[in-house]
Amino acid sequence: MPEVVTGSLRSTAAWAPLVIRVVLGVTFMAHGAQKLFGAFGGGGIAGTAQFLGSLGIVPGIFWAWVVALVEFFGGLGVLLGLFTGVASLLLIINMIVAIIYVHWKSGFFAGQGGFEFPLALMAMALSLLISGPGALSVDRLIRWRF
Repeated sequence: MPEVVTGSLRSTAAWAPLVIRVVLGVTFMAHGAQKLFGAFGGGGIAGTAQFLGSLGIVPGIFWAWVVALVEFFGGLGVLLGLFTGVASLLLIINMIVAIIYVHWKSGFFAGQGGFEFPLALMAMALSLLISGPGALSVDRLIRWRF
């Protein structure tokens, strides 16, 4: 590759985590808002608790709060690049549980309710956990490392 192209790619590579952070953060905040506030047609805490209870995850109300808070505030943390490592780890755990309890039995493809989408979200969070939040992040500003 010509040096101009490779040099340009190297200088912009530090910004790549921002793309992942924005998409992942907004996605998790939206899903967290469904569970926490009942936004976007979500069931709120009561609906989430009932759903988790039906999966055998008890007490449903406790875990509904945990999942809703992790998704909403974990998404916000990832979006801002604030405590990115901790937020990413919590979101990874959240997706592992979702894959095991909800999506695994339906196979891979998202169209059939499979684990394709939560796996992609988990991979994005893992990428941030490994790489860090990137150049434009609150973590970098306050020199936070996880």
